[in-house]
Amino acid sequence: MQKIGFIGLGIMGLPMARNLLKAGCELTVYDLDATRIEAAAQSGAKAAGSAAQAARGNPAVITMLPNSPHVREAVLGPNGVLGGAEKGTLLIDMSSIAPPAAREIGAECAKKGVEMLDAPVSGGEPGAVSASLSIMVGGNREAFERVRDDILLKMGKSAVYCGELGAGNVTKLANQVIVALGIAACAEAFTLAKKAGVDPTLVFDAIKGGLAGSNVMNAKLPMMLENNFKPGFKIELHSKDLSNALETGHGAGAPLPLTALVTEMLHTLRADGFGAEDHSALARYYEKLSGMAIGGSEGSGIRG
Repeated sequence: MQKIGFIGLGIMGLPMARNLLKAGCELTVYDLDATRIEAAAQSGAKAAGSAAQAARGNPAVITMLPNSPHVREAVLGPNGVLGGAEKGTLLIDMSSIAPPAAREIGAECAKKGVEMLDAPVSGGEPGAVSASLSIMVGGNREAFERVRDDILLKMGKSAVYCGELGAGNVTKLANQVIVALGIAACAEAFTLAKKAGVDPTLVFDAIKGGLAGSNVMNAKLPMMLENNFKPGFKIELHSKDLSNALETGHGAGAPLPLTALVTEMLHTLRADGFGAEDHSALARYYEKLSGMAIGGSEGSGIRG
């Protein structure tokens, strides 16, 4: 039986923890929100009062948190993971954070004999619930091999080693760039169809089997057609990821002009109060420009 500390029980973390419990793992969980801890406890987890307590006595600790500062605090802060973890503990950070932050946190962990993998995921809430996430991993390869089958593949359909610590998050940023630009392209293309007088549903049926077809289109275009922006992955989180991509690109000398444009679109949506909606709500940006929603109802987009 795998004994795991699990920290971060949000829209992704809670179903991931539940899948580990279903697989027979023994979990000690912590979150700043006590109601989330209780929800995990009802599924069979042990409740902890801090990240340090969640780490204590567990050979592996998973963190699933919103961004770099949250991981730093949960791992390095007072009552953080390093306050409870023993030498030899493996920290698996499954958050999506800036690659330099992953390396910095890993270096601090190493000083105390704690090894770290960065293992961000793709698949959103549906993938977290169905244990079909794609997991991209950086760090020591032997450590990755040790946990791939017994831990990672209990939460995902694939777990791929990408290189040294930080490589997992570089891979995730590349993924997030492609997804964001794909959603924006769908919103733009189907706004064109609607404004030109062609039923977007028929356009979707006509092109989804061709070169333009993609998992992004299949997942997100139906939400646009229904004006259903219930979050599977929130705009505010994707905005964060693209900001991290731009920061990483600047440091590496990689030009990201399309990413910069879509980042500004997401920032605009956040500023107008849509940050908690699904990233498919990029359609709202085009609704403002065109005066017409892809799904048919008009006037529900960005104010101003």
